Formats: sequence, C-alpha cells, structure tokens
Amino acid sequence: MNKPSPFLATAIGSLPHASADEAVTVVLRSIPECPIWPQLPKRGFKEQMEIQYCEGLPCVVLDEAKSRMHFDTSDEDLTAAAAGQFYEKYMAAEESGDWSAFAVSPDFSAGIYALEKTLSAGKKRKWVKVQTTGPLTIGLSVVDQDKRAIYYNEMFRDVLVKAMIAKCRWQIKKFTPLADGIVCFVDEPILSAFGSSTYVSVVRDDVVAILTELSAAIHAEGALCGVHCCGNTEWPILMDAGVDIVNFDAFGFGESITLYPDQVKKHLDAGNYLAWGLVPTSEKVAGQTVSSLVNHYDGLVARLADRGISRELIRKQSLVTPSCGTGSLRKELAEKVFDLLRETSAVLASRQ
Repeated sequence: MNKPSPFLATAIGSLPHASADEAVTVVLRSIPECPIWPQLPKRGFKEQMEIQYCEGLPCVVLDEAKSRMHFDTSDEDLTAAAAGQFYEKYMAAEESGDWSAFAVSPDFSAGIYALEKTLSAGKKRKWVKVQTTGPLTIGLSVVDQDKRAIYYNEMFRDVLVKAMIAKCRWQIKKFTPLADGIVCFVDEPILSAFGSSTYVSVVRDDVVAILTELSAAIHAEGALCGVHCCGNTEWPILMDAGVDIVNFDAFGFGESITLYPDQVKKHLDAGNYLAWGLVPTSEKVAGQTVSSLVNHYDGLVARLADRGISRELIRKQSLVTPSCGTGSLRKELAEKVFDLLRETSAVLASRQ
C-alpha cells in the first residue's frame, strides 16, 4: 500500500459553490496531489451530509419540503422485509465485488461525477480522497417515526454500518483507476459529543467496533482509512479502531491530541498518520497567515515532543487539512482556506 508524503494536503468534503465544476477547479488548484470530490450543500436538500448517503437505505423517508429525513419502522413486517432485501443486496455485492447497487447518484452528488470527469481527462493523481458521513453521526442525528435516534434500533444501527461500508467501497472502486492510492475518510462530527449526557448510553466498545468494521472494509479495497472529527473527542477511540489517519481540528482543539501521548506514539510507531486541521473553517481564517499556522503547528509538536514523541516521527507522518468542511462559508473565505492550505502544506514540506 502506498504511503502519503509528509504534509500532503487534502481537505474535508464540503464547499460553498453551487457549480460542481467551479468547486473542482478550486480543489485541483489547491490540493492537486490529493484532491477530494466536493460535497455541495448549497445545491439543495439532497447534498446535505446525512441525506447525501441515504440512497438504498431501507425504510428511509425524505421530506424535501421540510428538508428532513427519517426512518419509518412502524410496520414491523414491512420493516423486516425491507431490511432483508437490503442484506440480500449487500451480500450479493460482497460476493461479486460490484458495489454499484449502493451508488451515490448524480442527483445526490454532482461533485463525484465532476471530479471523475475531470480526472479521467488528465493525468493520474498520486492520491484521491473520498468521504462518507459516518454511521454514528447519521444514526444519532436521524430519527424514526417516534423521534428516537435510529442508532438505538440495533438492527438499523447495523444496516447503517453496512450501508456506509458499501458507499465507501463503491467510491474507492470508482476512483481507483484514476490514482495511485485512495484515502477514504469517515466523517464523524458526532464524536465530539461522545461521553456527554446527551449520548451517555453510547458505549465506547460499540463505537470502536463500528469504526473497526468500517476501517477493515476500507482496507479490504486497498485504501487508507481516515476518520474526521471537527471537535474534541477521546482520540484513542479512533486509534483503537485501527484507522490509518486521525483527522482533528488542530486550530481549535489541537491541545486535546497532546493529552494522549502514549496512544499517539503507538499510532505513529505503527506507521499511521495525524492529519492536522490547521486552517480554520470559520471567519477566523481572515486573520490567519501561513506563518501563524506554521507556528501553531510547531507549538503543538513541541508539546508532543515534550511527552516523549520524536519530532521527526511526527513530521514524517503528518498530513494537513482544513479544520472542517467549508460549505457554510462565503465563497471568498472558502477559497482563502484552500489557498492557505496549499501554502502552509508547501512551507511545512519544504522544511524536511
């Protein structure tokens, strides 16, 4: 399996553009060595982060007028039949290796197809990054007909895990011919609330097991697995799940990673990566420069080094990203994020 070069720049999914082609242009200008397909929430309801991956899920109900999605499990017989059909389709895909039954269609993602078209007409890339909203975030954010988070329905929790595995594997297969290596991120912003009173019944072992299953499936397709969380969380959860890349908001919560030096060292010693979300994806980006972001990175590395981790090891296995997606920003600020990302990555890499 290929390994990324130090300070390779990539990004989280969303951009604020309405045009997929325009968004792809921004992406390829700024992160040409590891482009992403852009998620475009401003195109409408179907490109929202949970809804974008709902095709093929049993019992899903889309209310476009109210911009809502929920699961209707009120009829037990219909629910059991729909779940059975889903599992049959999943097992058939697993046996054949053809995951197209779980495709994200152009109605739900213009960005996938715009990036594929552009890359197909040009040179092969070193890396391409794809992404899927994680089953924890979908499961704890989307409810059933009784307004209960679907995560707490054990059968549907497993359905969500299998469905997001299928979405990942379909994307990896789609872009494998266009790159030397694929990085697949599972975006789990809900992990920033792990351990809070709201989700006190969410068990750590279950979270690790879910992410382990996803990571193993991504590895089975020959891709690297990353998990993104844009807030503070218990970072060893991701490391215990065997992910290759832990992506965290280093701008806003960088100190949190320094609280787990033993686990970080073990993660890096195993050849894995930290993806530093150095560039803020808020109005704060207007006040940042390459120098301020490099200095911030250096300060965090110094804190890890003081806790016994080799600076060279950290640097060798560091990637650079924005802190989160840019979909909620004005276009000019989003493009500033991508410009700073490109320039910061280049400066950090040049110091090797």
